[in-house]
Amino acid sequence: MNEQTLQLMTWLIPALPILAFFLIALFAHRNRTLSWIVAWAAIIGSLIMSWTVAINVLTRGLHALEEQPVQISSMVNWLPLGDFFQGQWFRVGVVVDPLDAIMLLMVSTATTMIFIYSVGYHNWGHGLGLHKGEPQHDMTEEPLLARFFGYMCLFGGSMLLLTVADNLLLLFIAWELMGFCSYSLIGFWYAREYPDPKDMPIPRIPPRKAAIKAFMTTRVADVVMMLGIVFMWATFGTLNFSEAFTAESFQHVIELVGLSGLGIMTLLLFTGTVGKSAQWPLHVWLPDAMEGPTPVSAIIHAAAMVSAGIYMLLRIFPMIAVSIEGTPWVGLVIAGIGAFTAIMAATIAVAQYDVKAVLAYSTISQLGFMVAAIGLGAYVAGAFHLITHAFFKALLFLASGSVIHGMEHGALHAHDHHHDPQDMRNMGGLRRKMPITFWTFLIGGMALSGFPFITAGFWSKDEIFADAWYQWSHDQKALALAVFVTLAVAALLTAFYTMRQISLTFLGKPRTALAEDASESSPFMTIPLMILSFFAVTVGWLGISDRFLGTEGIFTNFFHHYVGAQYFHLMEELYDLHLVGHAIETLPWSWVPLIVSLVVALGGLALGWWVYARRPLESGQPDPLVRTLGPAHGFLNNKWGWDGLYDTLFIRPTVWFSERVAYEIIDKGIIDGTLHLIARAFYTTGAYAKRFEERVISGGVDWVKDQFLSIAKEFRYLQTGKVQEYVLISVFIATALTVVILLINSGWLANIF
Repeated sequence: MNEQTLQLMTWLIPALPILAFFLIALFAHRNRTLSWIVAWAAIIGSLIMSWTVAINVLTRGLHALEEQPVQISSMVNWLPLGDFFQGQWFRVGVVVDPLDAIMLLMVSTATTMIFIYSVGYHNWGHGLGLHKGEPQHDMTEEPLLARFFGYMCLFGGSMLLLTVADNLLLLFIAWELMGFCSYSLIGFWYAREYPDPKDMPIPRIPPRKAAIKAFMTTRVADVVMMLGIVFMWATFGTLNFSEAFTAESFQHVIELVGLSGLGIMTLLLFTGTVGKSAQWPLHVWLPDAMEGPTPVSAIIHAAAMVSAGIYMLLRIFPMIAVSIEGTPWVGLVIAGIGAFTAIMAATIAVAQYDVKAVLAYSTISQLGFMVAAIGLGAYVAGAFHLITHAFFKALLFLASGSVIHGMEHGALHAHDHHHDPQDMRNMGGLRRKMPITFWTFLIGGMALSGFPFITAGFWSKDEIFADAWYQWSHDQKALALAVFVTLAVAALLTAFYTMRQISLTFLGKPRTALAEDASESSPFMTIPLMILSFFAVTVGWLGISDRFLGTEGIFTNFFHHYVGAQYFHLMEELYDLHLVGHAIETLPWSWVPLIVSLVVALGGLALGWWVYARRPLESGQPDPLVRTLGPAHGFLNNKWGWDGLYDTLFIRPTVWFSERVAYEIIDKGIIDGTLHLIARAFYTTGAYAKRFEERVISGGVDWVKDQFLSIAKEFRYLQTGKVQEYVLISVFIATALTVVILLINSGWLANIF
């Protein structure tokens, strides 16, 4: 396939879904069936082209990719720089390199599965629902289905655009488009209301408030990220990744702003990831994002949005690597935030009862694994876990949506709308009711837990442990040891709460009528689950270490070699210049990471089985963890109190300042007071001007007019309309004039005067 065709296909990969958004919004929105067909056609077209382009790049050979990572590139002039007539332009374009190729495979596949699933999730073909802006509890078709697929097309297209963007500004535009889409889709059920949280078994906020929370939280991070983009433009002189990330550019920037300046730039950009990928302290928006439909949760938690933050870190990894080596506090901040987020979110997930909330905090925790890995300089390990996590987390969220769908079907049959269909305490026994959902959820859960050797999650987590252990054992980095221990504990908790979730949801006997009458979901929903299950297992096999079990030549770590080719030569050059601590290299074999991976995965699963699966909960039986943890359970169930703390520290003071200072003092007092003063001054001036106009201008004109009228009235009597009188007066005037003339001629008047 020639280069021009590949370049065109690369442009079309994000363009098709974005075009579908406009087609649905402008033309197809009145036809729900046509809308999802248009969306399917667009995303499947992107899927085919993504796989075609990616396979074409990845089959060009490892040596070729290392020598020239950018295999496909196309740019266009966008904005003129400086004098327009000098012909300097800011150019934007698309690019495909090894990292992009892997991302295209993941994003397009996961997004397509979510699109297919959504048709069944929204009960297409089951009669039009009557409740706009709310879930259709009567299992009828979503009336706003066209709007849903329109936003989903824009969401998927934006993530694909971010993936192939060749510069940070275009990436940021796609980044912000996803922010808009997440806001629109989290608040999709805008009319949904909940009772007082104090009266709910699981407190929730309405979707529209969750959407605002997500939008405002991520905007805080995005503003800081913009400062980093401006800083990068001012120092590197370009935002193009290939142009900026060269050994010469880094040397120039270090001479210009120093290593500390480069470190500050890195942390400014990293702040964008803290918001987008829901890392502490800006993690609070992601759990509430599950208030949107489950396909939205899947695309946010797996295929797009949070994955975008990690991908951006991978894109700027050379900058991170140089910053870590030159200013170690940069690595401490990044890895520290990642490790703390991983352990914190894992502890919270242990005590949650909403089936989607457990997965939401699991996402936050797993993203912490990736951030911690990148903070240690483990580029390949972070990228590997990003890809594997996307597949098994998309699977888990879609499977949880299938569970909720089945529970709502049971609620409809049992006429029971008092029990929460998302509360795991109301489930149980779904293994027999929903066998396909159970087995696919089990596969996803085992991948999340890192079940040894079979699942993808095991291999990607083991890669992170191996990198952290190598840096501790080889370089004696205390940070690496701290990250290793923290992530190991987080992985143990992950396996535990995953088994807890599987046991509460699927094992034992049904604890409510909802679970008793639950039924399997439609093929629209189950077929994507089975396809994602395949990837949740097999993707990890592409990342088995070359030296696994101390062998040589038996295993090939395709992921390490091909994704590592992205920056292979650049990292070697930077290492030779002593700007980074390590090049991208295959780590020596060590049994410690493998043993730790086995212990935490199997130990956590066994502990979860012992507590929850050995004797499944009966109806009305309390969670055994409540008694075991005591007051700590309430603390964890309350999510460490972050929402309440932020409400006290930020929300309430902001509301108070807005009402008392911004509104009462500034708006009403100063602004309105100033405007009212100006208005009164103009009103007074206008009143005096009116009196002047009335008395002087209008009065004077009226007086002159009255005088003319008086004179005209007097002269009116001379005009009687009788010809005889006019002749008589004329004769009288003529006689008088004659007499005067005669007197003048006789000189008589001269004697008088």
